[in-house]
Amino acid sequence: MLINDPERALRDAAAALETHLVALRRSIHAQPELAFQETRTAGIVADELARLGIPCRTGVGGTGVVGTIAGGRPGPVLAIRADMDALPIQEETGLSFASEVAGQMHACGHDIHTATLLGVAAVLKDLAPQLAGSVRLIFQPAEEILEGAAAMIADGAGEGIDLALGFHNAPDQPVGRFGFTRGAALAASDSFDVVIQGKSGHAAHPYAAVDPIVAAAAFVSQVQTVVSREVKPVHPAVVTIGQFAGGTTYNIIPERVHLKGTVRTLHAAARDTAEAAIRRLLGGIEHGMRVRVTIDYNRKVPPLVNDDRVLEPALAAVRKQFGDVVDGGDPSMGAEDFSQFAAIAPAFHLRVGAGQPGRDDRLHNAHYQPDERSIGLGVQALSRIALDLLA
Repeated sequence: MLINDPERALRDAAAALETHLVALRRSIHAQPELAFQETRTAGIVADELARLGIPCRTGVGGTGVVGTIAGGRPGPVLAIRADMDALPIQEETGLSFASEVAGQMHACGHDIHTATLLGVAAVLKDLAPQLAGSVRLIFQPAEEILEGAAAMIADGAGEGIDLALGFHNAPDQPVGRFGFTRGAALAASDSFDVVIQGKSGHAAHPYAAVDPIVAAAAFVSQVQTVVSREVKPVHPAVVTIGQFAGGTTYNIIPERVHLKGTVRTLHAAARDTAEAAIRRLLGGIEHGMRVRVTIDYNRKVPPLVNDDRVLEPALAAVRKQFGDVVDGGDPSMGAEDFSQFAAIAPAFHLRVGAGQPGRDDRLHNAHYQPDERSIGLGVQALSRIALDLLA
């Protein structure tokens, strides 16, 4: 029946798995684990893959898990990736399965992603004889700190990949809808740490000190001109200072100030311009305000670029499975380290609608409640894409 009616067969398969997958999701949700600490979650994944008869490798890139489904005929290697880590947020949903770990929460829906990919694993394991090629199931740690993908790739998870699929729940789209962006979909993410060293002294005698707070404040003001006056207006960019730390009390000019910031860009030229401008502005601050400046500038992940060679057949597959439920969207200045996999193989990142009726949820929020129906719908969509790509 599957060959003649894949839409119905995949729908029935996902429905049969739904109760089990929701239970898995809730178990993972109740015990969230931060980046590179996902030992319990990885254990659940490994146990589920073993139950399905899917060979896997654990401890990949720290706490990652890689499973392999071999098809019945030769063909390409398709990687499908889900992230597993949680966030340092105190959950405030009041759900019966809310986080039992103080200060930690699956506020980005990676519990949804892990359960979804386990469902895809179950469906594709049964379809394996019909696949031309193989499916590599990548359960990744540490997406939230943008380090897990690189760690897994360094540990061999990316070797031999020909195509790659990623996905993310989307609370701004109602459950049952799917989204995509052509080309650069998510931004490159770079970070910088700055120490501005002055000379401490009494607040009543600033002439006898060198005030690093004033110098740091000047830099915070000047760095806003990077986007408005140096990056091309048609090249989106964001420069944000996320931490400004210095001083202990009212009447002491401190010795130093620490700043942390992030730069988000979609184009290589804008990325280069922003870094050069930040370094130059700090050099001017150092010279003009008698402070010493050190900067640690870290290029973390490149932009996530959707490749039409995967995007087009993937969208066609989703439409065949569900009908006209796919919406195009603008790029986001958020970042996603699936871009590391997209840098080594043609890739596509699918948005899976997870917005509950009557709610207005956002990612990384203490009250976030994605619609659990997105799990089964994601299983259908990703399984159908894999089936069509490896036909």
